[in-house]
Amino acid sequence: MRNLSKISADWWDYTTLDRDILDAAARLTLADLPKLQRPGFKINIFDTLQEFYAAEALEYVKVFQQATAAHPCGVCGPIGPTEQLPIVAQIVNDLGISLKNAHFWGMDEWLVDGKAADRNFPLGFQKADRELCFDRIRPELAIPEENLHFPSENPEEYMKSFDQFHCMLMQGGQGETKHWAFNDPVQRLGEYKENPPTPEEYLKKHTRIVQLHPITLIQNARTSGGGTVQNVPTQAISVGPVETWKCDRVSIWHPGHHDNPFGQRLSTYMIANKIADSAVPMSLLSLHQDVTFNFYRGGFGVCEVEMH
Repeated sequence: MRNLSKISADWWDYTTLDRDILDAAARLTLADLPKLQRPGFKINIFDTLQEFYAAEALEYVKVFQQATAAHPCGVCGPIGPTEQLPIVAQIVNDLGISLKNAHFWGMDEWLVDGKAADRNFPLGFQKADRELCFDRIRPELAIPEENLHFPSENPEEYMKSFDQFHCMLMQGGQGETKHWAFNDPVQRLGEYKENPPTPEEYLKKHTRIVQLHPITLIQNARTSGGGTVQNVPTQAISVGPVETWKCDRVSIWHPGHHDNPFGQRLSTYMIANKIADSAVPMSLLSLHQDVTFNFYRGGFGVCEVEMH
């Protein structure tokens, strides 16, 4: 029988893994990271935050530059990290790069009173994408409105767009539940009372409305609202694994303030060793054909006791 979660007994999460996996991950050092690379899994380490966010922004720009009328293509991007977004706008404006054939997919959005959060919702992801990036791009260079794809409570059109246009890159961060987008572990209910979904079952999930794990609620309150968890919705719309696997490459960025030192190590260890478990959704990327993890050296931290 699997371990009960140390966080919430009603949910699956990484604390239900065997301890030998958790301990092996905690022992990883920065020097170990290059040795964990394998075909389909690349690791980059950046010495400064300036290099880190510049490289993250350039991923957007390099994809946008490949978009043509005959080959419309783009990026599926996150909210978190967000520091790269104004840099994207600055590069586009300064170099005069036309985005008329480029596409952008927002990864996820809050569900508020049964509807996707609109552009006025303070915690809204579409709001942040527009204000930090797309509204800053000169009108003559901007992505056409119809090429901006944000998930809604009725995500059918959003899902179809991944077949209509080429998503070359899915870029994101890692949440404390070890999620990308809002692909959280599931609740311990019904058929998943005794065991979480198999990797094969989880990977069949499309863009959908999701119930958020308690860790995710606390994390978003901490990182975006000064801890005001009462302002964080309990549901969201998230891009699914099905759409993720339609993207050529997945690039995950670890600045060190979204997930902690242990979380960064755990997903790296599991992907490197092809240990796929839906209680650690990020580990399912071990089954994707092209994944890159990007680390800020100063944010990798240590997994040692430090009393404060």
